[in-house]
Amino acid sequence: MNTAGHSEATTRRGLELTPFRGLRYDPDRVGSLAAVTSPPYDVVVRPDGLHQLQDADPHNIVRLILPQAGTPSTRNEQAAHTLRRWLAEGVLTADDEPALYVYEQSHADGLLQRGVIGALRLPDPAEHVVLPHEDVMPHVVADRAALMRATSANLEPLLLTYRGDGSLSDTSTVIERVVERRPLLATTTEDGFRHRLWAVTAPDELAGIRSDLARHQALIADGHHRWATYRRLRAEHPSPSPWDFGLVLLVDTARYPLRVRAIHRLLHGLPVADALTALDGRFRVRHLRVPLAEALEALADAATEGNAFLLAGDGAFHLVDRPDQALLTRTIPADRPRAWRTLDATVLHSTLLDHVWRIPEDDPTRIAYIHDTAATVRKAERHGGTAVLLHPVREDVVRELAREGVTMPRKSTSFGPKPASGLVLRALDL
Repeated sequence: MNTAGHSEATTRRGLELTPFRGLRYDPDRVGSLAAVTSPPYDVVVRPDGLHQLQDADPHNIVRLILPQAGTPSTRNEQAAHTLRRWLAEGVLTADDEPALYVYEQSHADGLLQRGVIGALRLPDPAEHVVLPHEDVMPHVVADRAALMRATSANLEPLLLTYRGDGSLSDTSTVIERVVERRPLLATTTEDGFRHRLWAVTAPDELAGIRSDLARHQALIADGHHRWATYRRLRAEHPSPSPWDFGLVLLVDTARYPLRVRAIHRLLHGLPVADALTALDGRFRVRHLRVPLAEALEALADAATEGNAFLLAGDGAFHLVDRPDQALLTRTIPADRPRAWRTLDATVLHSTLLDHVWRIPEDDPTRIAYIHDTAATVRKAERHGGTAVLLHPVREDVVRELAREGVTMPRKSTSFGPKPASGLVLRALDL
């Protein structure tokens, strides 16, 4: 395969964000912009959330990012057909000129996040420009790759963070200037978040952003599977090509800190009673008959002293902590940094899933990864499974492990707020 142009692995070039002609919904062709947006594909709680989004508007973006049909190939063909039809009908239209897009999310609780959406050059791993921090599941990457091939589009941006020095950099100067202008779109979604988007096309502003970002490396905050998909598709296409780039949102967390939440596990076919029996003599278990909020507070307290988890699914909560140290020594690889060996997600996957409960982490019939805490508990109670609730990891731990080149267990963190899907798309054939 011709990989011309892919030989720059040892040259440090920093982040290269390129303008593109964004695809956006024509507000006159849809019920409302809020009704056509969606959380990222892996945050949608299926099937409940999927059906709700599909019913919100016949043009909801979920019909592209999570097409529904009998087979994977049929699903992807359906998404490609839907995208072509929406373009032909003018439901989605391309902006007249390439742009970077300033994106703002805000909430009444005081949260404010601003960043820049663009097409990022996909660096080689040896450049250490974009740092992953989680492992990925091959079948999910294959699924996302097939969808991107079929649609020839980046349907939703992944979330990358970088850290400036807190001062007003060239990028933040442009952002602060741009948000005083009239936005391309403004909408408030059902979760209470207000979204605004602006196009940046002025050559001096684009140059300022470009020179500033070239000094930085980024951490993948959300979208490891999409990033792995970008890299797979880049390797499949001779360079230079549009596949050398992928759609991202870049946020400077020195100015706009993200919230870090845990991603929980739903274990199918494992009743809570059986899960607890298997822990006897291996972990301390305390039974809590309190509301979810109080149970999470107890988990947070326990997490300050060591590994801790909450099990749910039988109408109560069970605080699991103080693992047997001999068990950890036997089950956790010793060739990793201590910060990795002591992660809750490491203990969950290496000790509990692999050795205690014998549940394969990549078998979707046995385990589901869910961002919403209450939804995880409800589903466990409804289906007789076990919900495993985790306490979030600090961002500085995530970033330091990523800089050391150490990846965390898959689905270890959930950074947010995540960009809404459906506000701007990137077609690779424009």
